[in-house]
Amino acid sequence: METALQIILGIIALICFLGGVNLLTKGAQYFLPKEMPPQIILDNAFRFLSGIYLSMGFLCSWAAMKIAEINDLVYLLGVTVLFSGLGRLYSRIKIGKGSAYLTFAMLLEFVLAASLILLQYFR
Repeated sequence: METALQIILGIIALICFLGGVNLLTKGAQYFLPKEMPPQIILDNAFRFLSGIYLSMGFLCSWAAMKIAEINDLVYLLGVTVLFSGLGRLYSRIKIGKGSAYLTFAMLLEFVLAASLILLQYFR
């Protein structure tokens, strides 16, 4: 059980490290039309949230290494991943479906969150 939790936390950490660094270095302007002037407030908030995304990778790595010592924190991490999937779902409802990649990411977040929560519950 603990090994499965460590693997899932490692997968989440890897996603957070790669995604956080990618978004932190690109900034919001990367996703906007080139002719649009810099959006300072948007970029500031975007990079702030990217930093939180990146730090989640460190937290999940630490949790994977200390899995024998932690208990309820695993539930909190699972709920955090669940809410990231719910955020994508809300975006899909409000704005539109997007690409197949975004659908895959949303479903993966739901599966990883459910796996963490259920494995911890039966541990």
